[in-house]
Amino acid sequence: MALFSKDLGIDLGTIRTRISEDGQVILQEPTVVAIAVDELKIVALGQEAQDMHGRVPESLEVAYPLQNGVIADYEVTEKLLEYLIKKVSSPVRVFRPRVMMSVPYGVTSVERRAVHEAALEAIKRDVFLIQQPMAAALGVDLPFHTPTGNMIICLGGGASQAAVLAMYGIVSAETVRTGGLQLDDAIMTYIRRKCGLIIAQPTAERIKIGIGAAVPPDEEQSIEFQGQDSVTGLPRPLTLTTGEIVEALGEPLSQIVEATRRVLEKTPPELVSDIIDRGIALCGGGALLDGIDKLLTKELGVPAYLVDNPMTCVAEGTSLSMQPGVYAKIKRNLPPV
Repeated sequence: MALFSKDLGIDLGTIRTRISEDGQVILQEPTVVAIAVDELKIVALGQEAQDMHGRVPESLEVAYPLQNGVIADYEVTEKLLEYLIKKVSSPVRVFRPRVMMSVPYGVTSVERRAVHEAALEAIKRDVFLIQQPMAAALGVDLPFHTPTGNMIICLGGGASQAAVLAMYGIVSAETVRTGGLQLDDAIMTYIRRKCGLIIAQPTAERIKIGIGAAVPPDEEQSIEFQGQDSVTGLPRPLTLTTGEIVEALGEPLSQIVEATRRVLEKTPPELVSDIIDRGIALCGGGALLDGIDKLLTKELGVPAYLVDNPMTCVAEGTSLSMQPGVYAKIKRNLPPV
């Protein structure tokens, strides 16, 4: 076992955090904590806390320390990072790892500094930052080292980012704070408004994964679940179809489409021509929503496709960016801290 540290990449996501080494994901845990309300003490982290979601007494609170891709609770995020780093670091190694952290494109300097300082406190060694679209491009091996245009859309849990890249940098990009959690909220709102039933976020997510779609499917599917009647407060079963979920998700998906359209409008014509030829790469958990590629292709007039590793490409790209040959070339385009 090596005594010296290695370079790690961390994709600090709103819903899930992944750690990679040499382009391979070595750990993934939910970005969730359980807190004892009266003592303000963390009682569980990661998967253990996730398993408690919606099933705890009032004395405990299950919370996401990141909101819309940025840190909402600094101290809790620091503790979570420290916990995750310990899980992947060997006690035999002399030095702690150097780390590349992903951050959403367009975050403020204060938000970037919060990520950087939380990681510094947890890791006690060098910490670098990289924008998530650039990390994703490295993770899916887009040829953005050339002067030709490449476009990628990262559909995350708390935010979605569309970016055009060329010559190791981001030419134009935009972030909209609409992601997987907002899709869950849209399903919860639709069911309460249309059906008078209250459900929790885990149930909404299960519905989204089970029958969710961005466009009407060729074959209608349905799912049955339990909720709480908003009038009587009693449990009640309900069956929903894919068509109803398409209707529920219409508004948040339109925000992602419009953000992507604005990015294309800001992109030089020569690069847009390249993107039409190459297509738009889709990554992140939201890219697994059935028909999202068809929706974007129809609305934008540019072919969109799902990458091979949508869930892990950002994390893989963060560690690949630490390779000496790559880091030297992208260094000038990394966000300042």
